[in-house]
Amino acid sequence: MERRTFVFALTATATVVAAPPAHALSEGDAASGIRAALERGAVAAVGLLGRENGFFGNERVRIPLPDFLEDAAKLLKATGQRKRVDELVMSMNRAAERAVPLAKGLLVDSARKISVEDAVRIVRGSATSVTEYFAEKTRDPLGVKFLPIVTEATQKVSLAARYNSFASKAANLGLMKKEDANLQQYITGKALDGLFLMIGEEEKKIRADPVRTGSRILQAVFGK
Repeated sequence: MERRTFVFALTATATVVAAPPAHALSEGDAASGIRAALERGAVAAVGLLGRENGFFGNERVRIPLPDFLEDAAKLLKATGQRKRVDELVMSMNRAAERAVPLAKGLLVDSARKISVEDAVRIVRGSATSVTEYFAEKTRDPLGVKFLPIVTEATQKVSLAARYNSFASKAANLGLMKKEDANLQQYITGKALDGLFLMIGEEEKKIRADPVRTGSRILQAVFGK
């Protein structure tokens, strides 16, 4: 069966000698480019987040107390329990930092299974279409992997159990989302939000300047 191709216009200049020449790019190459982009994004995100202060030291992804608990936290601090509140916030972020390294294998495995049709659609998509595709495919199974690690980390802080009890009652009254009523599930969700945010940031960089990656396949797939 004849192999289908689609064409990207590639512009070479005297100052960008690494850029490949214009050519017809196969759908197989598109799939390879998507896999390379996701792996690069996953490695970058895990490297940034999966270390001490990866979440806690980054204001863009730091996990705060849920909004409805802020008033309670202020009251606890006012009654001399600031340390316990600070310990809870720290443990939430440390739990996320421990969990994210588990993501790389699942993301790469999912990338290997991408169809050529999906690859072509993703290449032609938005600035974060690679990230969005794999978030849809992997968010739920990653949540399953993250939850035990998050649970172990937060069990060490006694305030976590009190949070879950109080939050469950608040959720039943419609005062907060049910998915936020369990501290471990809340942290897991925020950890995944941060992970895919950072993968998306790396994808934007690749699309904006594929030459910078030094990868010929990424230059070919995402080059202008």
